[in-house]
Order: sequence, then C-alpha cells, then structure tokens
Amino acid sequence: MRGANILVTKKILLVLHYCDAIFAAVDMMTIHIIDKPESSGMAIMRFMTSLRFIDAVAREKSIRKAAEKLAITSTALNRRILQIEDEIGQPLFERLASGVRLNTAGELFVQHIRTQTAELARVQSQIADLSGVRRGHVRIGSGADTMRHFLPKTVAAYRDEHPAVTFDLQRQSGEEAEHALRSLEVDLALIFEPIKSVDFQTMVTARQQLHCIMAADHPLAEKAAIRLRDCSEQAAVLPRADAGVRQLLNVGLISRNTTLDIIAESNNQEFLHNYLTQEPVISFQIPIALPTGMIENVAGVNNVVARPVDPSDVPAGILHVGQLKGRVLPVAAAKFLDTIITELSNRYSDDFDQ
Repeated sequence: MRGANILVTKKILLVLHYCDAIFAAVDMMTIHIIDKPESSGMAIMRFMTSLRFIDAVAREKSIRKAAEKLAITSTALNRRILQIEDEIGQPLFERLASGVRLNTAGELFVQHIRTQTAELARVQSQIADLSGVRRGHVRIGSGADTMRHFLPKTVAAYRDEHPAVTFDLQRQSGEEAEHALRSLEVDLALIFEPIKSVDFQTMVTARQQLHCIMAADHPLAEKAAIRLRDCSEQAAVLPRADAGVRQLLNVGLISRNTTLDIIAESNNQEFLHNYLTQEPVISFQIPIALPTGMIENVAGVNNVVARPVDPSDVPAGILHVGQLKGRVLPVAAAKFLDTIITELSNRYSDDFDQ
C-alpha cells in the first residue's frame, strides 16, 4: 500500500512539473514575442488553449457540455484531453456514466493552471498599465442585491475612465462566490451573507438596514418606520430562503415570534418589485438593491416606497466585499476594488468599515 502511495505521489509531482514546464515555455516565448510575433504567438496560443480545454472540462464536469461552450466537437475535445494525459503519463479525470470528475492529480493540475493563469494575467495587466492605457478583465461574483443597481452604475463609471477594461459578472450565492474566489474563477466577491470561508479576505463592509417596500397607497406606507408586528397580517412576497435578505428577515421573525402571510417566493428581484403594484402586498429589501432616491423620497419611485424596519426588530446586515486571501490582484481588478470602496464610502459613510 505504501509503495502504491509513493507511486501516486511521484506521478502527481510529474503532473505539476509538466504544468510548470508549460508556463515556463510561455514565459520564454513571451520574452521573444517581439522578435518573432507570429510563430511565438501561435505557440503560446496552442499551450494556453490546451490548458483552457482542461479547465473547461473540470468546470462543466462533462466533455460534451465543455465542448459546447468551447464551440468544438466533443470527439475533438476528448482526443485533446487524452493526448495531454498521455503526455503527462497520468489520467486527470475519472470517466463516469454521468460525466467526468477530476481525480487527485487532476485537482492539483487544474488548481495549478488557474494559479499560474491568474498570475500571468496580473503581470500582463501591470505591463499594459505602463502604456498609460489601463487594460484588463475583471471578474466578479455577486448576489442579486448588488447586481441590480449598484454594480451597473459602478462598472459604467469605471469604464467611462478606462474603456479598455472588460468585465465578467456572475450572479452567485455567498457560498458559490467564496468557492469561485478559491478556484480563481472570480477576482472579487460581494456577499450579503455571513462569510464561511477562512480564505475570504474582507476588504470593506457596509451595514445595510432592512427596509419594507410596498406600493405608495399601501396602508403601511403611512408609517415612518415599520415594526414586524405591523406586518403579521399583511400579504407578503419574499425572496427565497437562501437569499441573504430573507435570512436576515427570518432572524427578526424568529426573535419576535412573528409570522408573515407569504403568498409568493421568488429569486427574481424584478418579479418581487413589480408585483408590489399588482395587489396590496409587502416585501423586504436592503438599500443597495433599491433604486436611487427610493429611501430618501417619501413618495418613493414609480409608485413604490421603502420604509426602514425598526432595528430593534431586525438588526442591520453586513455587505462584505472581498478577495482571495493572500492573492495579489491584477491592476484592473485592484483599481476597480478601489472604486467600489469609494462608492460605498460615499453612499454609506455612517455604516462603512474598511
């Protein structure tokens, strides 16, 4: 048994050595790309394409699904994977009836790929910054709360100054966003839930007081602040149980021994917001997910108003903005993080911690 374990360990080390050799080759060809742009560029692309194929299959857990995303045939992709495994001398995937999954060597290999790719992107971003024109690609994992209004405006403001920077934004739960940070799928995460991972480095937080939202002619709209006991007989449309807002609300409901007349649940915030004007119902949301001016304007926006829930019933929740602990971000992502911090500080100066 011990001899078998030693053999597996040696094979895994060979896998990582192979991966390092690939990136070393990429580095060398990057140095010579000015002298031989066509041949070196093509060689780099072949190396990186092979690694991208493996990463795609690992993410999709299916050669067929990965092939569809990569716009190649599953036969060609499988042939490329087998060729790489043959060169390494070690399988990277377990073939299952339902698809494929990484074995131990494969997990190490893919994580190494992602780490080296992220580091390469960081260096490329720094080099691009030397030209005076900021370039780069920023990847963000976020819940629906910040996707609705905050991130569109913040991204647009950043791109107004740096139009060469592109973005990839993924709607994710807190757990999904933390996993995406660890696997280097995203650079930054915005999470309105308790943080569970020790690898999450919180860069800034903003306290968010729960608000009750309703049509302007709803009876509760006459109140300056809402107590949960006011809501006990009201029909409500709520986010699903896994949403950070719903979890925050549930803490207050349990504490106050209060129940709501829930007539609908949805993970779509547009549905919840739009339904408020269809019949007399209430919902709940945090400030960052509401249109500009809805809280400040007593009359609301588009016939919908927001009233704060008494903090003695429901304490403020925390919006976390963070990155993978110990990682040096590419320039574009680091500068966008600065933009987020500035914007949150301007909006929530009394509820902001850095």
